[in-house]
Amino acid sequence: MNAHRLPTLFLSHGSPMLAVQDSPAGRFLDGLGAELPRPQAIVVASAHFMAGHPSVGSASQPATVHDFGGFPAPLYQIQYPAPGSPELAATLAARLAAVGLEPHERPHHGLDHGVWVPLRRMYPEAGIPVVPLSVNPHLDAAYHYRVGRALASLRDEGVLVIGSGGFVHNLGDLDWGHPDASMPDWAATFAEWMRARLHASDIPALLDWERLAPNPRRSHPTIEHLMPLFVALGAAGEGFDVRPLHRSHEFGSLALDAFAFD
Repeated sequence: MNAHRLPTLFLSHGSPMLAVQDSPAGRFLDGLGAELPRPQAIVVASAHFMAGHPSVGSASQPATVHDFGGFPAPLYQIQYPAPGSPELAATLAARLAAVGLEPHERPHHGLDHGVWVPLRRMYPEAGIPVVPLSVNPHLDAAYHYRVGRALASLRDEGVLVIGSGGFVHNLGDLDWGHPDASMPDWAATFAEWMRARLHASDIPALLDWERLAPNPRRSHPTIEHLMPLFVALGAAGEGFDVRPLHRSHEFGSLALDAFAFD
């Protein structure tokens, strides 16, 4: 393996409060940046950047977007002033176009909380250029895997590709009054199936998760929080190892697993 090759990552970003609260997931992210080779740039496929065509943010100085409601006022004051990279955005668009996709560049697109919340803890100095990448909530895992595969060479070019979503994500089923509630069986069964398939690098089964996994639609009533996982898997290219990085949960069923593919 190339000594300078970066892994690709899947991170569960949880609640926006992850940006400021002390928690197992937050402490994990605090140490993660220092454990990785320092990237020259970061691409984040975020569950909160949804578009009908694969879209990349090409702002030179992307805004920090507070795309949530009902949280404490200080959360809305947080800024993550990382630079963008119009050049890298153009590279992403060209590679997506080369495999027959129809990418769009968005010169005014900012960084949603699926991007800046984990990056603020990983790289608090905000000095690494960041390019956001969309997911499509109406297309399947195979499509998102294809998007990732188009970007696989970035690993050898100093670019860290992150999928930022949620391993189990059903907001309507969370036990909001009890952050430490135990994980219900339906969520635990789904998460264990996913972990086992990842450990086995069983890409065909993972791509067919909606048919094969237990409780798929209760675990993901909408699919946008799982799709970044498939972008990260695709961007890992051929012959990677799956490395579990973190496992915790909040409010019962909000699973915050993280993985590296290297």
